[in-house]
Amino acid sequence: MIDHVRDLESVRSATERLLTAAAKLDNAGVTDQSRLPGWTRGHVLAHLARNADALVNVLEGRPMYVSGEARDADIERDAPRPLEAQLADVRESAARFQEAGAAPADWSRTVELRNGVTDSAARVPFRRWAEVELHHVDLGIGYELEDLPEEFTERETDFLARRFTGNPDVPPTRLTDGTRAWSTGREAAAPEVTVTGTPADLLGWLAGRRDGAALTAEGGTLPALPPL
Repeated sequence: MIDHVRDLESVRSATERLLTAAAKLDNAGVTDQSRLPGWTRGHVLAHLARNADALVNVLEGRPMYVSGEARDADIERDAPRPLEAQLADVRESAARFQEAGAAPADWSRTVELRNGVTDSAARVPFRRWAEVELHHVDLGIGYELEDLPEEFTERETDFLARRFTGNPDVPPTRLTDGTRAWSTGREAAAPEVTVTGTPADLLGWLAGRRDGAALTAEGGTLPALPPL
């Protein structure tokens, strides 16, 4: 069972790690390219703040974003701000998310995210945790996939493997880090390909942060994954 209270605390801790690390930047560093194509670090920080507010909307029964165009425009508007403004926005929006998460609610209810995607309300804190952890890595300021909490890496790998399960463009695939194993891709009696690697490399590949060059594929070539 998903423990949304525990996940909210994990979000809080991850946000503090990110803010502490990002505070070591300067205004010039905010304008430097992040690891995400076309986005500066300012874009990443702006996205994190606006995503927190968007998930407050989800928890409170409003559309996550007014539109995809409005979402993108808000990020472009906020990306050039100086470091102090960026950090304050991430901190204040994170506090609003925690406040919404602390409000009495039916956590078993179904909520709607972007593009018609639905999920249980109880999973929203974990989704926010993923945003904070992965975008901390995307900032390119010394926090790597190997630094992610073990629990997060395992749960996000499971989440992403499930996301590709049943996808007709992904062959039946077994993923393993040598200790744990996951299945993904098209449904089949047996996997066509077994992909083996470290937890960080498996997660990086599934999340589109690494090309999979460090992984070993047996039974076929490394599958090409659709964009998230």
